[in-house]
Amino acid sequence: MIRVLIADDEELIRVALSKLLSLEDDITIVAESSNGREAVVAAIKHRPDVAIVDLEMPELNGVGVATELTRVLPNCRVVLLTGRGRPPHLRRALDAGARAFVVKGAPASALADVVRRVVRGERYVDPQLAAAALAAPACPLSERELDILRFTGQDLPPRVIAASVHLAEGTVRNHLAAIQTKLGAVDRYQAVRMARDADWI
Repeated sequence: MIRVLIADDEELIRVALSKLLSLEDDITIVAESSNGREAVVAAIKHRPDVAIVDLEMPELNGVGVATELTRVLPNCRVVLLTGRGRPPHLRRALDAGARAFVVKGAPASALADVVRRVVRGERYVDPQLAAAALAAPACPLSERELDILRFTGQDLPPRVIAASVHLAEGTVRNHLAAIQTKLGAVDRYQAVRMARDADWI
């Protein structure tokens, strides 16, 4: 039997997935969680073969769960579910160690097939999302620049951002200037909006 954990903060979806996958002869649900932190704790306790995790969850999102489980339970394959699959989500998910990326609304039989695939060591990405990812422009910003933009989006001054990312204030200002140049933004606030619209942050 393939042991599966399901984590989704929407109870209706979580329960529906659990019941539908339980109908499969070779799949058993060993745990359900309503947030990312619970999912990690439950996975450590029950040691599932596969964790089906919603991308957007409170406390720890799906990418965070994938990162943690890849570190503490490398044999647990993570399948991420999302209602709004966008290319940047896909890249972050795969970088975090997720084995599959499935858009919500896929038939239960398709999800069961994905579970079987990842147990066999395969990867799976929703075909429409994969096509969109190939067509999407690459993010021109470095991880450090994206971190600085995330803090900027909280309307924090460069002095506070510098302390948060352990850089000198002048270095943060230089990064912000570089970000604006790369994106063609008139100021840092427009740069934040552009990065959010592109789902880079």
